[in-house]
Amino acid sequence: MNFKRMVIVGGGTAGWMAAAALSKTFGNKLQIELIESETIGTVGVGEATIPAIKNFHELLELPEAEFIAAVHGTYKLGIEFENWGKLGDRYFHPFGPPGADSWAAQFHHYWVRAAQRGAAREFGEYSVEASLAHAGRFGFNGDRKPNYAYHFDAGRYATMLRAYSEARGVQRREGLVTGVQRHPESGFIEAVILESGQIVAGDFFIDCTGFRGLLIEQELQAGWEDWSHWLKSDSAVAVQTESVSPPVPYTRCTARSAGWQWKIPLQHRVGNGLVYCSDYIEADEARQQLLANLEGEPLTEPRLLRFRTGRRKRQWVGNCLALGLSSGFLEPLESTSIHLIQNSIIRFIKLFPAEAICPVEIEQFNREVRLEMEQIRDFIILHYHVNQRSDAPYWVSNREMEIPDSLRHKIELFEASGRVFRELGELFAEQSWVAVMLGQGIRPRGYHPIVDQATEEELVAFLQGVRRSIDSIVGSQPGHEAFLQQLQQGVASRQA
Repeated sequence: MNFKRMVIVGGGTAGWMAAAALSKTFGNKLQIELIESETIGTVGVGEATIPAIKNFHELLELPEAEFIAAVHGTYKLGIEFENWGKLGDRYFHPFGPPGADSWAAQFHHYWVRAAQRGAAREFGEYSVEASLAHAGRFGFNGDRKPNYAYHFDAGRYATMLRAYSEARGVQRREGLVTGVQRHPESGFIEAVILESGQIVAGDFFIDCTGFRGLLIEQELQAGWEDWSHWLKSDSAVAVQTESVSPPVPYTRCTARSAGWQWKIPLQHRVGNGLVYCSDYIEADEARQQLLANLEGEPLTEPRLLRFRTGRRKRQWVGNCLALGLSSGFLEPLESTSIHLIQNSIIRFIKLFPAEAICPVEIEQFNREVRLEMEQIRDFIILHYHVNQRSDAPYWVSNREMEIPDSLRHKIELFEASGRVFRELGELFAEQSWVAVMLGQGIRPRGYHPIVDQATEEELVAFLQGVRRSIDSIVGSQPGHEAFLQQLQQGVASRQA
């Protein structure tokens, strides 16, 4: 392996995730140096994840209980959305599939037929994860284990990964990067120059400098593809509050007049924020709207963030790779930010240069990232576009806007027949699209004909059986807070 010196510019979640994964994978065959400055803050408000993060932790061989303890984490079974269809509407996007499928038709086809005849409960009541979430329970008792992710303190996560990385030889250097040295012929980055005058040379560079894109954009001019005409929000205000009740095992996303508010419960506090569009609401009004809808006393001053939704046209240029916010930004509605970091790290490891950097491998990496981000983009746009609200201009504009053809096709197919297909390994499976479309009021005109093989009595009995099974699973699990306490006690006893 000719590439022996890796320089990561920027810390935070992206930088230390990269350091941890690369040091675990390559060991002492790769010299890794991470440059960060304590004078530059990190965004650090992304505290919710999706289930795939467990795969990253398996790569690191990171025990779940120790991870939960280190980051003051809680469990997440999905997201509850409020006011996204009509004002007062509420639905749950669970991480697991609802009910039970046949080989030809998914569960929602059976539910659609029953709902058309008035013989079904709310769709979310046939989900194990949604039922556990609303009962405030979590656990692994029985044969049916829930699908889950985590909420955690992003700052503590970066600190934990830093300790993990440094134990495997990663060197951290304090400093501000003020210049770049490049090869006069290839254009590759040869070194970065610090404010102190130090020169840090490397064979490969990873840009984790956030929205600035210090290497990937300011130096290498990767280009930007803007998506703000579809995803209109350009600002957020975030604040941490005291916990006033036991942490629930799910994220809350509540639509407001010109955006949406998140609520993420941790063991020791609650993360809150309002994502909004500055064309429809002023910063001071957004701040007041957030503060007026908090349940606990603020622990921090509200923090304003500005962003652009879109992506770098190239995430890998020459011998430089962009991760995290430097590679692009999709608002955190479906908690995909950390997943995109994780996937790019794993994708890069799979395509890691052996002898020389190969242009066709760079092209493959950039194609995969582009497709992944476009698919997630469409799923996020879906939430905005299929709203039924007429009380605020922001929501009307989202409903009336033109959308990507790829998304329009999915919506029209579901409206006609209830069918949804997962394409090219996209992140969100059929069950996720169904949860949002049904949750926001789309009712398919038809369903798969195999469903009509069942009589009315058999269909009702089938749905009742699903509910009995869910009731049994939910009843056998402890409360979420009690489960966390048991976990903590186990960690403490092992450390004693």
